[in-house]
Amino acid sequence: MRRLAARQRTLEVWRGLEHRLGEAVELVELAAADDDQAMAAELEQEAQAIAAQIEEQSFQLALSGPYDERNAIVEIRAGAGGVESQDWAEMLERMYLRWAERSEFNVELVSRVEGEEAGIKSATLEVKGDSAYGWLRSEHGVHRLVRISPFDQQHSRHTSFAVVEVLPEVDMVDHIEVGEDDLKIDVYRASGHGGQNVQKNATAVRITHVPTNTVVSCQNERSLHRNKSSALTVLKSRLLQIELERQDEERRKLRGELVEAAWGNQIRSYVLQPYRMVKDLRSGYETSDTESVLDGEIDPLLRAWLQTRIGAEEEA
Repeated sequence: MRRLAARQRTLEVWRGLEHRLGEAVELVELAAADDDQAMAAELEQEAQAIAAQIEEQSFQLALSGPYDERNAIVEIRAGAGGVESQDWAEMLERMYLRWAERSEFNVELVSRVEGEEAGIKSATLEVKGDSAYGWLRSEHGVHRLVRISPFDQQHSRHTSFAVVEVLPEVDMVDHIEVGEDDLKIDVYRASGHGGQNVQKNATAVRITHVPTNTVVSCQNERSLHRNKSSALTVLKSRLLQIELERQDEERRKLRGELVEAAWGNQIRSYVLQPYRMVKDLRSGYETSDTESVLDGEIDPLLRAWLQTRIGAEEEA
């Protein structure tokens, strides 16, 4: 029913455009017959508006993949670079949280492991909203940061890496069965912030799917039951992806190859020193407004990647 409603909304938009265009054509004929210059000027503006809306709707076709309409699970992990990379991972976490807020997506923190000195070792976010996965899947890969280190007394320039993994949330129709005998469930005390209950009681959960050796954890909630439920959601999403890769080589694009979060594997570079630039190495899009990007204004980057995908599909 959710998919049907989405298709109906899309159809209504295109039918509305068809009706609007038909009316414009009729007015053009009237303006030409009466040599009405004022109406001609208005129709020129209307034509531009219609063209812009058609372009926007055509762009939405890039979000029509089999899983694009779903919620997204975003995992951020610090890579090579020690404390520097952990701080960078936390900066990326903030960037996605700010983007979700600007885009009116809801976000739930599934798991967060803080670094010993600063930043985070990892974080898992569940981003909920229409086409959240379609928008965010371009973020899957290694992100590279170049800056003057705030942790280095010599104020030298450092390069840090973090890896972002984006998964589509499992839908009920996917029929991902997880047998109890295939699971190893460990319960432990959470670390880091979270309140007294989180700290004192064993509420954190780590689940290992033994047949595939897939491990997920959740420690953000105070309830053991809710942590277990969240961890199972992430686990099923991972198992869905594994199954898709096994069944169809073409769907391997959903995950891509897992690469080391280190030099030479990055999809995007964020340079804060000696100059300012964010450059996506796949679409070629770049901007010098690094502050806005790190504050969550990443729509131009997302759109540039999607536009590149549209172009590749048209060529194919």
